Parts: sequence; structure tokens; C-alpha cells
Amino acid sequence: MDRSGKRAQFTPAEHKFLTGLRTGPANFEFKNWANTFSSKPMLYLAPQTEGEIIELVRIANKHRLTIKPIGCGHSPSDIACTDALMLNMDKFNRVLAHDPYACTLTVEAGVRLHQLHQMLHQRNMALSTLGSISDQSIAGAIATATHGTGMDYSDLSAMVIELVIIDGSGNRLKCSTAQNKDLFDAARCSLGALGIITQLTLQCEPAFTLHAVQTPENLDNILNNLSEVVYSAEHVRFWWFPHTDSTVVWRANRSSLPPQPSPESFLRDRLYGFHYYQLQLYKARFNPDRIPKLTEEHFSNRFDRRIEWVDDSFKVFNFDCLFPQYVNEWAVPWENAAEALRQLRIWINAQARDPKGVRVHFPVEVRFVKENDVWLSPAYQRTVCYIGVIMYRPYHKAVPYKKYWKVYEDIMRTLGGRPHWAKAHKMYYYDLLDAYPKFADFAKLRAQCDPNNVFVNDYIARHLLSPSEQADLLAAGDTSSKITDEQPKL
Repeated sequence: MDRSGKRAQFTPAEHKFLTGLRTGPANFEFKNWANTFSSKPMLYLAPQTEGEIIELVRIANKHRLTIKPIGCGHSPSDIACTDALMLNMDKFNRVLAHDPYACTLTVEAGVRLHQLHQMLHQRNMALSTLGSISDQSIAGAIATATHGTGMDYSDLSAMVIELVIIDGSGNRLKCSTAQNKDLFDAARCSLGALGIITQLTLQCEPAFTLHAVQTPENLDNILNNLSEVVYSAEHVRFWWFPHTDSTVVWRANRSSLPPQPSPESFLRDRLYGFHYYQLQLYKARFNPDRIPKLTEEHFSNRFDRRIEWVDDSFKVFNFDCLFPQYVNEWAVPWENAAEALRQLRIWINAQARDPKGVRVHFPVEVRFVKENDVWLSPAYQRTVCYIGVIMYRPYHKAVPYKKYWKVYEDIMRTLGGRPHWAKAHKMYYYDLLDAYPKFADFAKLRAQCDPNNVFVNDYIARHLLSPSEQADLLAAGDTSSKITDEQPKL
């Protein structure tokens, strides 16, 4: 279907071209990792050259179709969804250049992070910081400013020093600080709104091992001494267990110690920490009052001890995110982190005293990211603290989360928060105009790069388009961008 709801009439040559790129089942349905959003694209395609992508953009323009590339679909929002042309970028996974002296690597944009780690490891290099998982494509990771933690380390978008993007008119544009600088600063975190990134160059560092130490600590001690805590190691993050004052602090530093892998236990970490915990959360759907006690037990049995290990950096940065979840994450100026957590704790504790109050899951994850100059990075021009809240979905079953999300977002918004782009959130055009100094410039550049809105799906329309642009889409009979509030498809 095109945007007016009519079936696209491809020419014989176009039909042959598209048929040659088709992949997956004929009735392919895209679902994100958490199974909270889904879409059924008209065509699911796997291009492997820039020429093919340029031709796909031409076809999308001609037939008024949207076009969206995807990676692993890990984003817990509808940012990758489309009912038109969806591109599987897994064939864009080659190494294109390697400079061992500058410690840079140029790769195609569909490379998954776990593949990238091996490519770098073979060349004695590594990324300076990472998030919790490595299933995403590198282009998808930078598109939403995926981040790790460390007061001297920014997000993955800031590691990009050059990229190539195909814009909405099919132009191939090379971008860096020396060439198309505005587009470069915007495209490093573009949400897929400016075009399709096909290759990028990453600033890396020599391969390193990390010595990690994880310890149980009291939340008040952390909040009262937050500056000391966040500078106590190169990389620091902590998890707070709601309904308690218990936290787990993870610290990691570069090290020359011999490898000593994490001392995981099948009984404690898999049988109890995964299977038993998921079963108990499922039961708690019918008896939420069980959640606070379950959280205390889980902390006591799995986390109330010191853990120490040494391993390759990417193995230490990554960890198991367990099972599907609703997740919301915002970044506040790091000086406001303690206040945000105190306000959240006050609300959660008040709910616990209310027989009809909300009972929330662990954890609340807290990480720190250095400021950068990427226009739509939540860390643009300020060092931030990311605070992420989670409600697990045991066996993919729904749990109540919206009241928790609203209060959390209200707290973060009042303290200068900016949402993580990969998450479902309620910040819209005028909110973002206030929150991001370069948002108006980004919006203007988006209109230039994508004049026919071929990269505009529901998510882009809802969050990035002005009310007048949204009205124009509706007036044009656009049915592929509904411009509605997010409604998880469960």
C-alpha cells in the first residue's frame, strides 16, 4: 500500500528488482525484542549494495512509500516499524578500512556489535565503552545514542568520526567534521529520520581488559556521596532495588591483570535468577503485594556479596538483560541525579503503604555519560545521568506500568530530563524544541534531507514533526503515519 492506502503499482522492472531483494517469509511480521510493538511491512528486503539502497529510495519516492532499515529490533518502541518497505541490513557487514596508527575502523552500517567486537579484537582494538547488550547493528546503536557508563566517556554516537548516508532524494553524502559538518552532527543520532547510513568510521582504542568489582551498598550512602562514587572508577553504574534501600554498585577500570572470568553459577544465576524469578514475577501479576518481598529475596540471594572479575572489555561491559520488559529511560544533568532518585523513592515507598498502590520491579539502573556535540544526543552539551526503570514481562505477559511511567517521566521532565530515543516516551515537538538547543536546526535539516517524507513512520511523525507538518501529512491522505500516541501491541 502507498500512503493513501492504495496498492502500489510497480513496473515490471521494479517488480523484478524488488523480488530479487526479498527475504524472510512472504507474510513477515516485525516484532521488537520485548514484543511490545509490531508491524507488517509490504516488503521485507535485504539489500547489499549502496546502489540497491539508492534505487529503493527512488522507488519509495515514486510510489509514496515509507522505507525503514532495521537491525535486531531491540528498541522497546515503534521506532523501526513500517507497513511499507523494511530493510534487513545484515548483508551490510564488511570491514572497509583499518588504520592501526589512528586506531580507527570503517565498517558497513549493518554490522552487529557482537560481530564488531570480534573484528576489533582481531586487530587489537576495542570500543572505549559499551551498553549492556551487543545484538544491535552499529547504525541502529548510534541512531538512538546508545550508551554505556563513565564520567569521561560519551555515547557510541560520539565515537563516529565519519559516515556515509543516503538521503531521501537518493543522494550519497559523505559526512565528517570537515565535510557536511551540520549533517554529520545531526546524522550521528538521527533516529533514521535523515536517511540510511551505509558505512561509518569509528574512533577506537587499543584492546584492553577490564577489572570489575560489584558490591552491595546502601542507597543513601551513594546519593549523599554521589560525586565521590561516580569518580571512584573509570566506569561506574549502579542498580537500586525499589521497595528497599539496597543497591549494587559496579565499578570497572582498565587493567593488566590476567583474565579471571565472571564467577557465574548455574543454580544461582540461571535456575534461580532467571527461571525461578520469572515464575515468581508471573505469579505476582495476580498478587502484586508479593513484589517487595520478592525483591528483597532476590537481592539477598543473588547480589548481597562482593563479585570480582577480569576479562576482555566487551565481555565485562555486556550482561544478560533477562527476559522481555517494559523499559523507560531518561537522562538528567548528572547534578540532578540524586534528587531524581530521592523523588522516585518517595513515590514508590508511598505506593507501598497504599493497599491499592503500585508495586514496581527491580531494578532502577543508573549510568553516567560525558557531554558531546551530537545534536540529538541526550548528552548534548552536558554530562548526564541516565536513570532507567523496568517492569519485566514474565513469559511475555502484560503487567501494569503506565502509572509508574507517568510519575517517573514527570520527575525526569521537571529536572531537565531528555528521553532515551529508543524507548517509548511522551516528549513531542514543542517539548523537544525546549529540551534540545539544536532541535530546530535538526527539524529544518530533516525537511531538506527527506522532502517527500519517505523515512517518516509513526514514531518520527509523532515526535519530530511540527503540528503543521503533521497536518500536511493527514491532508495528503497519509495513512502510514497515524500520528497517534504509542499503543503497545500485546
